[in-house]
Amino acid sequence: MERTISVLVEKDTGGLVRIISLLTRRRFHLKSITMSTCERKCYERITIVLINQSDGVDAGKQLTKQIKKLVNVVNVKDITYLPLVQRELLLIKLQVTLRERAEISTLAQIFRFKITDVTQSTVILEVTADQGKIAALEKILEKYNILQLSRTGGIALIRESNVSTLSLKEYPEFESHTGQNYLKNIEDLFQKDY
Repeated sequence: MERTISVLVEKDTGGLVRIISLLTRRRFHLKSITMSTCERKCYERITIVLINQSDGVDAGKQLTKQIKKLVNVVNVKDITYLPLVQRELLLIKLQVTLRERAEISTLAQIFRFKITDVTQSTVILEVTADQGKIAALEKILEKYNILQLSRTGGIALIRESNVSTLSLKEYPEFESHTGQNYLKNIEDLFQKDY
């Protein structure tokens, strides 16, 4: 299972290096790490997606404790089970025929991605979506000749609306905190709208 950790650090040339050193020293299985500026002028946000091992150790909890000890770390939070908006970016260059280009245009409408460059024999696609949608699109695009592919790490923000039924289903202590009928009521509400 993947865990998503959000870290707020002061801008410092060695901040990311310290976190990478910690990850490698403690042998965490890292899926992605993304660092960028954030809403605060002198800070940066780091989003870490790591894979929990099957050895029973809670890697998210362990990593959160370790990062809190580092210099220049302002805040660290395991946001895995919180309602999130998560996105990744995929850039992919395909070698295509005229017929395949028409198929790609149809896929662009279905998956809502952008065709950012077109030549006689190639197209470059820009996809911004959650991990599941990107994985599904990658599977579909396997039949085309992929020349280059680049995928960013995940980024995430906590939803203020607190609505995310997928996160609630995965939360280990959900039923003991909210009662068994709460999730069913939320799902019924959403099904009525569609």
